[in-house]
Amino acid sequence: MLYSEKVMDHFKNPRNVGKMDDADGVGEVGNAKCGDIMKIYLKIEDGIIVDAKFNTFGCGSAIATSSMATEMIKGKKVEEALELTNKAVVEALDGLPPAKIHCSVLAEEAVKAAIKNYYDKNGIEYDKKMFCDGDCCHCHAHDDEE
Repeated sequence: MLYSEKVMDHFKNPRNVGKMDDADGVGEVGNAKCGDIMKIYLKIEDGIIVDAKFNTFGCGSAIATSSMATEMIKGKKVEEALELTNKAVVEALDGLPPAKIHCSVLAEEAVKAAIKNYYDKNGIEYDKKMFCDGDCCHCHAHDDEE
């Protein structure tokens, strides 16, 4: 399995690793198929993600996609971060092996779960269709995208 230099860099030198005790939004997703678990923490001020951290238990691709996803949403408006796609994460990493695409899906879902948590905590209304019902990755609905 060949990994791009960017994947290796984000795996060996992950950005934004750690826990955030005063997070405004926390999202945790997991995939029973591969054993990867991602937790993303967001600090949000005036609708802008001013900081993002992650803790990921999983393979190198899971760590790299978590790292890249947090880098991609920092400084963005919450609404912009919601538009983050797994494909954008894969492109930013210069690709992933087909068997590891699910890691990018997890990263996308973890960001969305953290934003949903922020919305719920703050009583912000949202379109429920914007978010996974908690079953997305567990049911492998995205497997056909690989």
